[in-house]
Amino acid sequence: MSEHPTDSEHQNEDVPPNHLSIDPRSPHYSEDALIRGVGIRFNGVEKTNVHEYDVDEGWVRLEVPTAKDRRGNPMVVKVNGTVEPFYRSAD
Repeated sequence: MSEHPTDSEHQNEDVPPNHLSIDPRSPHYSEDALIRGVGIRFNGVEKTNVHEYDVDEGWVRLEVPTAKDRRGNPMVVKVNGTVEPFYRSAD
């Protein structure tokens, strides 16, 4: 076993979680990942209104900007497709 990390271990450090939510009440909420800045490509198009995503199951929950539920939370729509999370660069 090597004491030095391999290239694949470095790549794993720079991969966002497979399931992430922006809702603090969710068990999939990760403040560290959100502070770092996670971007989502859904079916090859970058989305900015993603509320939650799951890479393994292939879905995102997109916020509907003008609609609220009865508790005042944004309405979300679950859409299936190819999900590609990435960390935004610090630029």
